[in-house]
Amino acid sequence: MNCVHALTVFLFAVSISPVMCQTAEERKEKIQQREATTPSKEAAERKTRSLDRLKKEGVPILDSLPVIEDSQEAKTRTKEEIAQRAIAVCLTAVKGEGVEQKVIDSLVTKFGAEKFFTPEEAAFIKDPSPAREDSIKFSWRYECLWVLLWSLGYVDNLERPEGICDVPKAVSFLKDRDTAQFIKDAKLRPLNELLDEADLIYRYHWAVTSARLKNQEAPAKLEGGVVQERHYVLNWLIGYMDQAWDDISTDT
Repeated sequence: MNCVHALTVFLFAVSISPVMCQTAEERKEKIQQREATTPSKEAAERKTRSLDRLKKEGVPILDSLPVIEDSQEAKTRTKEEIAQRAIAVCLTAVKGEGVEQKVIDSLVTKFGAEKFFTPEEAAFIKDPSPAREDSIKFSWRYECLWVLLWSLGYVDNLERPEGICDVPKAVSFLKDRDTAQFIKDAKLRPLNELLDEADLIYRYHWAVTSARLKNQEAPAKLEGGVVQERHYVLNWLIGYMDQAWDDISTDT
């Protein structure tokens, strides 16, 4: 991800039913159905709040971009489910930075994480010589971890996605805990807070994508990679399209 994440390697190492993939056409059809439906008051007000914030920040907006799920439609995930996801994401990100396999294996054992991984993660975590592109992909997932930690109450606030997260701090929440203690100490955020962030990142992502397609820099100091990863994990947290982790789409 970035050389500043190298410190994580030291900090961490020393302490120690799937949904079918959806096609683009199927997703498009569902999005069109949503656009044709009158949005709920909750969803419409959330969109308005997001647009007001983006305008103040000087971020381009698209008024016609539809609402996202409201609290009646979104999926509510348990503290245990999110915590296990956070552990799996953390371990694959650490491996993505190049930590040697025997250390990774010991961490998997420490957290009892064998069943926490998705099929794609499991293949990566067991591969003694993963492809460079896979390592880069998984090291970027620290940004997903940061949001998961926020949803569990470990991180107080999500700042604007204009810089990478505090990786050493993210790892520190797991460094001296086992899985049971990590779950026990978590304080799950209300679904409405997750939806607020999901709606906002959806619109940030549109702005970043629009700029990229025009060969322009991301607007208002936004970091495209961070925006992408946050959109990914927030879509999972709210159950977007009921997609499994490996299959999450970040439609804009």
